[in-house]
Parts: sequence; structure tokens; C-alpha cells
Amino acid sequence: MITDIQAHLLIVEDDDLFRDTLRDYLSARGYQVSTARDATIMDPIINRETIDLLILDVMLPGEDGLSIAKRLRANKFVAPILILSALNEEVDRVVGLEIGADDYLSKPTSLREVLARVRALLRRMHMQSGTDKLEPIPPSYCFGDFVLNLASYQFLHQNQQIHLSKSEFELLRVFVENPNQVLNRDKLSTLLKGREYNRQNRSIDVKVRRLRTKMEEDPAEPAYIRTVHSVGYMFCPEGAKTKDKKIEHDELSELVIEKLKTN
Repeated sequence: MITDIQAHLLIVEDDDLFRDTLRDYLSARGYQVSTARDATIMDPIINRETIDLLILDVMLPGEDGLSIAKRLRANKFVAPILILSALNEEVDRVVGLEIGADDYLSKPTSLREVLARVRALLRRMHMQSGTDKLEPIPPSYCFGDFVLNLASYQFLHQNQQIHLSKSEFELLRVFVENPNQVLNRDKLSTLLKGREYNRQNRSIDVKVRRLRTKMEEDPAEPAYIRTVHSVGYMFCPEGAKTKDKKIEHDELSELVIEKLKTN
């Protein structure tokens, strides 16, 4: 479980690849992330949304990052500002901090370093607000080209949202939280707190079929949500990499199957 402050981050960066990579990395760790490539796109977002932290490049088209930071502080923008810049001379860092930035990170940098700075700034802001308890962020799960984001309640494929009903989302959450385990219907019912399974209408099987149509390349030959015949289902996060390793009834001993049926 990732513990931190649930926050809305804004990345202002004109390098499309770096901006999108950083957005995906932070989104997968539970943050809500907006992006802009320059000040003209950034300003409407700040006016419309509540931003908890700004990640700001210096070398931007039009208004540069230092001017943006100075202007925002003059306009009472109070969220932490993390400056990212290829300008790594001491004087550049000093200027950045003096005009209102809270931290300054030189490029090139790793995504993990950016994440560490973001967490530190958010914690500092949270402590200064007078609350000493950090709230947990629901984790995100990545498999293949998919991201199941529990913080934003979204299921994404290559950054495109896939609509799931609440019950489908909860069933997929149970699967990804219990990977590579055979789950019979009674066990799934228990993990779903009994809401989804009814021996008469086989509602879990219906939900599994719907999930497969939305996430499997071939729902008839699923790569992620596999059927273990006569027992239940198994979620395989490796997907197509292990698709050729079919799970057949006769691969499991009768003793193991009997144990699974009674779990």
C-alpha cells in the first residue's frame, strides 16, 4: 500500500515524451495528473482546477518556467512548485528557489527521483497545514498495457479509459489483488463480501464474460482471466506471455482440486 497525500498534480513540460511518461508514472501511483506544454494551456487549468503541486520545466516555448513561477506566486498561488531544468548551475537553482519554487531538480533525472521529491513536498505542505496524519492512497495495478487505478476508479488501456460498471470494477480489483491464484466462486463471493455471487444466477460468470469482452484480445481464449476447469478462475498478470501454458483439469491433482473447491 502506498501511503501519501492524495493530490492533483500539474506537469508543465514541452517535451512530449517526457511529459507523457512522467504523467503515466505518477498516475499509476495514485495521483490525479493534468498536463500542459506551455503557459497558455496551463493558466486555464489552474483557474479551473485545484492544483496541489506544480511540476514546472524552465525551458518552455513562450513564457519560461521561472517567469511563470514568479507570476504565480505574485498571484497568490500557494501550492508547492517543483522546477525541472537542464540548467544545473548553482546560480540557476538559487534563482529558481528565490522566485518562489519549493524545490529544483536538474535534468536528466529519474522518474523515481521526481516521485520522491513530489512526496516530500506534499508531506511538507500537509504537515504545515496542521495535520500530522497522512492519508493512504489506494494503489494502482499495472499489467500488460492496462492500469487499474483505485484512486481515480479508472481502468485504462494504453491511457484510454475502458468503461466498467461498479461490479465489474470490483471483480477485476479482486482478481488483480490475488494474482496467479485459483479462485473458486465461493472464494470470489467472499472477497466481494457476498454481493456478487448467487448460486442460482451465476452472476460472477456473467461479470467474467463481460470483463473478457472489454480487456481480452480474444475473449474465447483469454490471456488474463483464465478458466480453471471444474474449479474457478485465475488472473494471470503476465497475460499473453503465458497464454500458451493452458491450465487444464488434469494438470491439478485430485487432492489440490478438492482443496480448492472447499476453500
